[in-house]
Amino acid sequence: MQEFYADLHIHIGRTFNGRAVKITGSKTLTLANILETASARKGLDMIGIIDCHSPEVIEEMTWMMEQGLLKELEQGGLRYQETTLIPGSEIEIYDENCLGPIHVLAYFPTLNLMREFSTWMSNHMKNIHLSSQRIYCDARTLQQKVYELSGLFIPAHVFTPFKSLFGKGVQRSLTEVFDPQLIDAIELGLSSDTYMVNNIKELQAYPFVSNSDAHSLGKIAREYQKLRLTDANFSELQLALQEQQGRAITANYGLNPLLGKYHQTVCAKCGEQLDNMTTVCPKCNSMQIIKGVALRIQELSEHLVNQRVRPPYIHQVPLDFIPGLGPKMMDRLVNAFGTEMNILHRISLEQLEQIVPPKIAKMIDLARTGQLAIEVGGGGIYGKIQSE
Repeated sequence: MQEFYADLHIHIGRTFNGRAVKITGSKTLTLANILETASARKGLDMIGIIDCHSPEVIEEMTWMMEQGLLKELEQGGLRYQETTLIPGSEIEIYDENCLGPIHVLAYFPTLNLMREFSTWMSNHMKNIHLSSQRIYCDARTLQQKVYELSGLFIPAHVFTPFKSLFGKGVQRSLTEVFDPQLIDAIELGLSSDTYMVNNIKELQAYPFVSNSDAHSLGKIAREYQKLRLTDANFSELQLALQEQQGRAITANYGLNPLLGKYHQTVCAKCGEQLDNMTTVCPKCNSMQIIKGVALRIQELSEHLVNQRVRPPYIHQVPLDFIPGLGPKMMDRLVNAFGTEMNILHRISLEQLEQIVPPKIAKMIDLARTGQLAIEVGGGGIYGKIQSE
């Protein structure tokens, strides 16, 4: 068994023809740039690109396979240099059982199965070319289709206030919308971690994944997980989510939830942070209150015993959050040590001090274990690292 680092939620901003896929994504967030960045700069062993249903993305992946740039693996996934691409799709569900829209992730072992899924979705979706589009069928029908095509089904960023399972989608239980037997994992999202949600009873059945939801190249791997596998491929990922044959998620790496932009309940009008849910802001009297992830999790939690043993969730601050660590200094580090995964996991403080000033080296070292002082985020604004 070996250790592999995986970020399974990366968007595509534009196709190779310049067509928008994720409208809010960076124009430089192309398939080719994602693969090169994930492999050569980030040092990720596995990535999930969740806009692979878009026909032009399928066309580009097909071309890359024909050119020998992508190689389909026997056990699922497509290999680019040292990185395995798992084809995925993010979909919005809003059926008659939902209180609000819910985003979910579906992954498939081969490009042909992704193509078949895309063709099926095009009959239930207004614009198959775009990311995160609403599907006009019920959630269980979608789950069953993913299952029929040997896919994985994961509710996305499940606590964020907008377009998520527990944010607006259901009153209390995922069974209000989903077949619980056809869920392979739960994606926590940037404003929560394992420790916060351990007392939500129905989630005890599922492994937790932590992913970047990257809308730009720099945000790739701001959250990720370490997997114990024999190789980086779809079948091994599936075994890890099922915790079978020794495969497993062995660590989650992510933001301290206090840094997440939806952690705290806030007034959408004036930005006042609120300790408890209220219908009126005490500062400006606005009724535009955004319920924070922390409060929503508290509502869903109960006292539990004999909890499932989970891997550690390590509060790691992304390198581009660190004050004073600009692009040129970051380039020096990557040139010296190869990849960001090397910098975060394999390079000593003494080695860092040979490349960057001691103060920055120390901050990187503290960032790797989440020991930097932070200011709380909320209402769509990220928390901040305190430089002093």
